[in-house]
Amino acid sequence: MFGHSEKMLRMESGGKPYDLADRTREFAVEVIHLVRDLPRGMVPETLGKQLLRSGTSVGANYREARKARSPADFVSKITIAEEEADESVYWLQLLAETGVGHSREIQKLIEEARELVAILTASGRTARARMKRKE
Repeated sequence: MFGHSEKMLRMESGGKPYDLADRTREFAVEVIHLVRDLPRGMVPETLGKQLLRSGTSVGANYREARKARSPADFVSKITIAEEEADESVYWLQLLAETGVGHSREIQKLIEEARELVAILTASGRTARARMKRKE
């Protein structure tokens, strides 16, 4: 991957290295469980489908970024992953504010999505800065 070692993309979790690919996949799995358990009805199903799309897209786009063909391709793909994580925050907030779903689970996912946004944003900024230094 361009300018990013695996060490840079690991986080400490309980004192153990944590791979961001694993973390984004686990986020997707938790989103899937949450959406699966939402009550039936037009509002929960509509919000759930949107969340399902964005929440599972974070990890897929992160994996694409890891296989980028150039630094510019990496920045483009990591930015998409960041945008999908941020969109997930939005749909989760709507679920929380409308009382749809289990609020404790939703709040945990909002926190995780915000952390993913911060990590992915920082990664994109670092990559852009490295690209500028090489110009």
